[in-house]
Amino acid sequence: MSRVVSGLMLVGALGVSVVGRVAYGQTMLAMPPTPLLPPSLQDGADHVAGNGVPSWAGADGPVLVEDGIKRYERGAPGHNAGVSGTVTVYQFEDATGAQAAFDYLRKSAPYVVRNGVSVVIGSLKGSSSSSEAVLRTVETGLPKVGGPKGLSPLLPTYLPGQGLEKDSVRYALGPVGYQAMGGVLPAEIIGFDKAAEVVTAKYAGRGTLTLLLYPTPQIAGDHGRQIEAEMNRQGSAAGTVKLRREGPLVLMTTGAWNAADAQKTIEGIHLRSEVTWNKPVPPEFHAEVRKTVSLLSSILIFCGLGALAAIVLGLFFGGGRAAIRVMQGKPAASEPEFLRIDLSGRPAKIHSELPGAER
Repeated sequence: MSRVVSGLMLVGALGVSVVGRVAYGQTMLAMPPTPLLPPSLQDGADHVAGNGVPSWAGADGPVLVEDGIKRYERGAPGHNAGVSGTVTVYQFEDATGAQAAFDYLRKSAPYVVRNGVSVVIGSLKGSSSSSEAVLRTVETGLPKVGGPKGLSPLLPTYLPGQGLEKDSVRYALGPVGYQAMGGVLPAEIIGFDKAAEVVTAKYAGRGTLTLLLYPTPQIAGDHGRQIEAEMNRQGSAAGTVKLRREGPLVLMTTGAWNAADAQKTIEGIHLRSEVTWNKPVPPEFHAEVRKTVSLLSSILIFCGLGALAAIVLGLFFGGGRAAIRVMQGKPAASEPEFLRIDLSGRPAKIHSELPGAER
């Protein structure tokens, strides 16, 4: 009882919540999640926070879901801040989802920035310096996430920099976001259900470059062939189409490219050794891994049984032969009936098992 009272006193002092059970004499404490907004934006009727998709998301909701939204928080600056409006923060499961959501949301909001696994959206009116000060305070206080979930996607870094229109770069993890951002391929043939990643970008005076990354080269090959068939179906309407696959990466140009420039561009992009995969892979990938593990395990078991059989047979035949010789009154390890070659050059006597016989 004294432990429970002490635990409740500790909760009252620190402002944390107690999970409603005491197991094996230990009080379980649950710390609330770190707020996404600073205290200056948490007061007032406009403040709201929750998990999942917010009620105001509307058409953006499906995109936020496929990008892995985790929670949200919205607030308004106080009257003394010199600005009015709202600031919204969306937090996602990892940085790849945050990047995809950032590329989608920045088309319709005056201020959108990604910070780690969070996306900040500012809809503020007032002086630019006051607005920047408010947004800087929000970005500084955002919770930090380390490890694989905090790694930015590498696929956009493969885009060549020469002639790239940076505002046109769009990274997508799902069909809804990809189509909403003007993807050049039918979403159903890309393979988002196989954990595909896609980035598209426009190049000044040329056309569009599309990069697709898959968990395995086999999956990339399957969808690469579907993409090739679709481009053949579209014909000249797709512009200059150059398609190449390198391992799990598929590259494609469309639009008003010069054929030589398009070929040079896709041939100049190569996978780097730091490519990692931090998203769930499709079920068939796990199935292939299980098949490989099962095959290797069967080989090891077969080799082990073969070695054990060799030892058992060796003991059986060798020991049996020695036992028979002993039962006949002969030495177990002596084999006088076999010729012996002595390379020393000295004559050696042959000893017979018969008494008194020596030559």
